[in-house]
Amino acid sequence: MKTYSIIGMMSGTSLDGVDLAHCTFEESEDGYSYELGKCDTIPYPEKWLNRLKTLHLASALEYAQTHTEYGRYIGSLIHNFVITNEISADFAACHGHTIFHNPTKQYTSQIGEGAAIAAECGLPVVCDFRTSDVAAGGQGAPLVPIGDQLLFNQYDYCLNLGGFANISMQINGRRIAWDISPANIILNHIAVQKGKPYDKNGEIAASGMVHPELLQTLNNLGYYRMQPPKSLGREWIEKEILPILPLYNISLDDAACTFCEHIAMQIASCLVKDSNKQMLVTGGGTFNTFLVQRIAVHTVVELIIPDAQTINYKEALVFAFLGLLRMQGKPNCLASVTGASRNISGGAVYLP
Repeated sequence: MKTYSIIGMMSGTSLDGVDLAHCTFEESEDGYSYELGKCDTIPYPEKWLNRLKTLHLASALEYAQTHTEYGRYIGSLIHNFVITNEISADFAACHGHTIFHNPTKQYTSQIGEGAAIAAECGLPVVCDFRTSDVAAGGQGAPLVPIGDQLLFNQYDYCLNLGGFANISMQINGRRIAWDISPANIILNHIAVQKGKPYDKNGEIAASGMVHPELLQTLNNLGYYRMQPPKSLGREWIEKEILPILPLYNISLDDAACTFCEHIAMQIASCLVKDSNKQMLVTGGGTFNTFLVQRIAVHTVVELIIPDAQTINYKEALVFAFLGLLRMQGKPNCLASVTGASRNISGGAVYLP
C-alpha cells in the first residue's frame, strides 16, 4: 500500500476564498482511499476580491502581472498553512482561479503561475488542469467526476452546489457529468445587492415568492436543451442571465426565490424518479437550507448531506487527487465527461 500526502487548493467562481485541504491518499489493489486532515478557507481581502472580479476587463499587462502575483499569493497561503498546522506534504495541487472559460472557442484560463506558487511554498506544484482537455476538444470541465468515480462511487449521483450546480453519475459503465445551471454565482449576486455577501440559509429566497414569468424564461434558456458534454462560465452569466433580471420589476427576495426554484427544477430534470437512488450533495450551496428543501421537493432521490468538512472541502480534496493522478501519469480528465478526443492526464508540474 502506498500513501501520499498532498495539499489541495481550490478557488471557485463564487469567490468565497481560497480553500486549502491536507489530504492523505492510500493506494492499494482495491483502489484509492482518502482522509481529509487539516482544512481552512482564507477569505479574500478586499484588494484581491476586487481584482479577481474585474480581471477579465483588464489589460494584457495587468493580466500577466496578476497571474504571477496571484501565484505568489497562493504559494504564501500554502506555506503558512503548512507551517501553522505543522504538516508535511509531497506536493501541492492548485486549481487557481478561473478568469476565462470558453471551450467552444478552445480557450480557458485559470490564473496562478505554477512557478511562482512553487517558489513561495517550497513544494512541487501541479496546476493548470483544464487546458490540455480543451486543447483535445473537450470542455475542460467538470474535472471533479474522476474523483467521484474513484473516491465516492457508493453514491448514484454526486451534486456540487458551487458557483454553478454540476452533477456526475455512472451510466452504462461510463462516467458522465456536466454543469446543470448557475447556483451561488447568481444567488450571491442578488444577496450583494441587499448588502450581504451571500444568502445565509437561503433566508432571502425563503422570504420571497416565485415569479412565474421569470421562472419560465429561465427554464426556456437554450443551454438546457443542449446535451452533455457542456459547461458554464462567467461569460454565459453575463450574456444570458444578467440581462434578463431588469426585464422584470420584482423584488430581490422574489428574484432569489425564483432562482432557487429554477436551480431545483433543473437539478431534478437530471435525475431518474427512483427513491432507491442516493445523491451526495456538497459545495457551499448545501448550506442554503431553502435551496436544498426545494431540490428535495422536486425529486424522490434521497439527498445525502455529509459532514461540514466534506461539504466545504470536497473540491479541494479532489484537486489534490487530480494532482496525484497527474504525478502517476494516469488520466485525471475523462473524455466521457468533457467530450475530448481522449482521456487526458492534465496539469503542469513545477518544481521549487
